[in-house]
Amino acid sequence: MNKILLIISREYLTRVRKKSFIIMTILSPLLFAAMFIIPSWLHSQEDTEIKTIAVEDLSGRFTNALEDTQYIKYEFKDTSDSTQKQEVINQGYDALMVIDNDQLKDKPNIQLYSDGQVTMNVLDNIRHQLNNYLRNEKLASYQIEGLEEKIKEVDNIKVNIQTIRVDEDGSEKTSSAIFAMIVGIASAFLIYMMMIMYGTQVMKGVIEEKANRIVEVIISSVKPFQLMMGKIVGIGLVAITQFLLWIILTLAITGVMQNFIFNQDAPQIQSTELTQQMDQDTSESIEQGASEATFNTVMEIINDSNIITIIAFFIFYFIGGYLVYSALFAAVGSAIDNETETQQFIMPIMLPLIASIYVAMSAFNNPHGDIAFWFSMIPFTSPVVMMSRIPYDVPAWELILSMLILTASFLFLTWFAARVYRTGILMYGKKVSYKEIWKWFIQAGK
Repeated sequence: MNKILLIISREYLTRVRKKSFIIMTILSPLLFAAMFIIPSWLHSQEDTEIKTIAVEDLSGRFTNALEDTQYIKYEFKDTSDSTQKQEVINQGYDALMVIDNDQLKDKPNIQLYSDGQVTMNVLDNIRHQLNNYLRNEKLASYQIEGLEEKIKEVDNIKVNIQTIRVDEDGSEKTSSAIFAMIVGIASAFLIYMMMIMYGTQVMKGVIEEKANRIVEVIISSVKPFQLMMGKIVGIGLVAITQFLLWIILTLAITGVMQNFIFNQDAPQIQSTELTQQMDQDTSESIEQGASEATFNTVMEIINDSNIITIIAFFIFYFIGGYLVYSALFAAVGSAIDNETETQQFIMPIMLPLIASIYVAMSAFNNPHGDIAFWFSMIPFTSPVVMMSRIPYDVPAWELILSMLILTASFLFLTWFAARVYRTGILMYGKKVSYKEIWKWFIQAGK
């Protein structure tokens, strides 16, 4: 046992002191935080450049249809000569819009000419204003009293579905299908990535020691099984350490970036009219109340979703999946002499892991279906698939059965890998096949 602990300590300390580990531990949280913050920040940046659009209304209907906004101005011009479009644009306009027919009687058709690509903000503003104007004109043509108000009442009818989970004791808890999907897909992908990343590290470590003949010296002091287990557990602890550091640093960096980017002192807007200031205050209070309500709802969903239980299952399935795959990777590493020979052995190991991602994606639509059930029982796919199902309240007996199968599979695969490892770690210069590896396994038991 002391020898295994020494190997674990060596594997752990050697890797956490590497520059690559330190750099990835620091850079990854920065990237994760940037993925959350930067898109929101970019979305909040408003285009403040004033754009002027020349409008040629051949139908004569839309003179009052387009109103200027803070950053988009419309000027109606008489430019009937179609050959002068470029000349009109060169007069300082960002674009020329031509309305060449009666949009109510004919099929709506509008051309927008510019010397560059028009932004989506301009297109959305034009489309929104013209659609509203045409809609109101069409309603007015029916000459039905109160028609517009009645349609507004119908348009304002929106169904608000609140999902509530009723537990066996009758208690009610707020739930969210979107939150469950996000938690499930994030957990599944994290386990998938971590198993590949650190499982291959086990294989590369074994190949490196075997190629450098260091293993011959180590085997003289410890048993092959002790060496393999020490390497698997040591690298597994490195994975857990890095994962915890990623969580802590990502939360810290995200908080700092939010305060730095979004909590800047906004310039105060001076209003000369009391009514404008009152409208602004009212709007801000409504938005603040809506934000607080949304935040409270999200926090209620998180509190009622058994996050601690999900994290506990995540740790178990991550450790179980890592141990299963790292044992196989260790066996492969002991059977070959260099990394160029890994492809023929790695692909059969990777196929179930890749398949588990596809099943996990389909499990979001049918988490209790037969495919999701069976793949959450198979030990090679259960760590990823089961984590995508857990937010959807998997029955306890399925969880227990899946965990027992995963544990038993780890014990069996570790035993299998140890027998292959015992022979393969000292085998040099021989082309290895699956038949040869099976022969090592059989001979190790004799």
